[in-house]
Amino acid sequence: MSTDDSDQRPQRSDFERNTARLVALREAMRAQGDRRNRQVPTAADMARRRSLLGAAKWALPSLALLLLGSIAVWPEIARLMNENRAAIREMSRMKVESGNMEGATYRGLDAHDRPYMITSRVTQQNGPDRIDMTDPVADIFLGGNSWADVRADHGVYMQREQTLNLTGHVVLYRDDGTLMNGPTADIDLKRSVIASNDGVHAEGPFGVLDAQGYFLDQHAGLLQFTGPERVIRNDDQDAMGTPNARPDASPTDKRATP
Repeated sequence: MSTDDSDQRPQRSDFERNTARLVALREAMRAQGDRRNRQVPTAADMARRRSLLGAAKWALPSLALLLLGSIAVWPEIARLMNENRAAIREMSRMKVESGNMEGATYRGLDAHDRPYMITSRVTQQNGPDRIDMTDPVADIFLGGNSWADVRADHGVYMQREQTLNLTGHVVLYRDDGTLMNGPTADIDLKRSVIASNDGVHAEGPFGVLDAQGYFLDQHAGLLQFTGPERVIRNDDQDAMGTPNARPDASPTDKRATP
């Protein structure tokens, strides 16, 4: 066997204990264990932790209430945002030229909290309360999904009083088929009352009627004609086959229930 092979064989000295190395390893393990030991909190640490816990007890429920409140209020916020968008779109359609405004729309509520809407092709502010209108159209909404549409050539809208005075080919149409034409009409939008004393030609389920004026209370369901001159009832047309006019000699008013 060669000398090189004898040098590569394990020697007894390879298995001897290295005391210094073992001591160093033991000290390193002890130091690592000391670092892992939990330090005892001081009084200041305990006070700080108690304050943090107290703040968390108030902050977390407050945050939960805030989230619940935002969920409850969000539909109202969305409604206001939609109304603002609608107002912006409506304003974009309006044109203002030399003090006149085109395509204006006015909305309000009557005494029964039912909405009405007034639109006009051209409007002009004439004072703090009066608005002069050209081609005004008033849409009055009633109970039971019923409605009335009134339009004319000219009108004067008093915002504070909630009245609309119409002149020039006034046409009133209701969803029950009643159609009335006349030169003027006065509308009390607050009470949903329409009246005129300047002559009217009416057609509807009751027949055909020419009268001196009329009084229409939308909420009371009352349609009253004053000073009639000519009446053609539907039953007269059915009985005679042709519509024959017959004069009304009585000075009393004629009433029709809508």
